[in-house]
Amino acid sequence: MTSPGRVNRGPRAAADNRAALIAAARKVFASSGFDAPLSSIARTAGVGQGVLYRHFPSRDAIALAVFDENIAEVEALAADPGTRVDTVLKVIVEQITASAAFVAMLRPTGSEPRLLAVAERFTALIAKKLTDPAQRGDLDPALDAADVVLAVAMLANVLSESDPSARGETAQRAWRLLRTGLTPR
Repeated sequence: MTSPGRVNRGPRAAADNRAALIAAARKVFASSGFDAPLSSIARTAGVGQGVLYRHFPSRDAIALAVFDENIAEVEALAADPGTRVDTVLKVIVEQITASAAFVAMLRPTGSEPRLLAVAERFTALIAKKLTDPAQRGDLDPALDAADVVLAVAMLANVLSESDPSARGETAQRAWRLLRTGLTPR
């Protein structure tokens, strides 16, 4: 006897399932952090865990899919020579505020080489912005990309521990403090 509920569409459902999993992971990571159970992502997407693991064999793999969109937005913005590093950092802070799990992309600890590559792309784009005095803005000349990435990671860590309802205000206050420390006196 078959259930009249869901019909197995087989391989035709793969693209839809992948998109649903990415959207669910973004939502779950934002609300529960990077260490949220992967079963919660599958449940939110309306698929079984087998489907999740077929598309994303590890936590790092699904994090990469979620955060690859974030880094693509940052890279597009940073590619404009008229964009100062402050503008790039503002977008990054907005992304972190929306999903504190973004720190997983900035400072990956897993073994997924593609996730490490995304972190390196982020660091490289900040380094490039810092080499041009016009794009560097008023950031301390003694700072390098690793310093800026560390400041952003510190913010993400604070936000990952913050109440989601207060995350926006906490992000503004914490970034203001960190940003002050990045500017020479």
